[in-house]
Amino acid sequence: MQITNIEDFLKYYSRLKFRTQRLFPIIPPDKIEWTYQQGKFTIGDIIRHLANIERQMYAENAQFKQSQYSGCGTEFAMGYQATIDYYQKCYDESQAIFSKLTPDDLNKKCRTPGGVDLTLWKWLRAMAEHEIHHRGQLYFYLGMLGVRTPPMFGLTSEEVASTYLKQ
Repeated sequence: MQITNIEDFLKYYSRLKFRTQRLFPIIPPDKIEWTYQQGKFTIGDIIRHLANIERQMYAENAQFKQSQYSGCGTEFAMGYQATIDYYQKCYDESQAIFSKLTPDDLNKKCRTPGGVDLTLWKWLRAMAEHEIHHRGQLYFYLGMLGVRTPPMFGLTSEEVASTYLKQ
């Protein structure tokens, strides 16, 4: 996927973000800081990480600035609602930054935190992949808690398989 204009990318990205955000209402509020193992991200850490990495790293790099990412702990937001609100705030700020990118900007090189010069549109594509990766973690964590999660695109794998078997 090559990104040639920011408007089309932001439409795609908003749909991608929606699929992450629709998990938030089914997170048991008392499990926001739950993790399966000490020392691993909690559910809240994952959400704050997505918020901070998008705003403090990808959006900063998209302005051809240095990453400001400094973690994802409860010092950024504590508790269920504060964490969800924080995610939305960071997303809104990031979108305001991304919406100003021109086609010329998309083809310029930005410096990643790893010191690699990368074409900006490729860096934005990596941001989408990063969101998808951590959404998968949220699905996994919720599954471990016994929370029923929505299918990604309308049908569960069992429903797809039963449709095929009926043919």
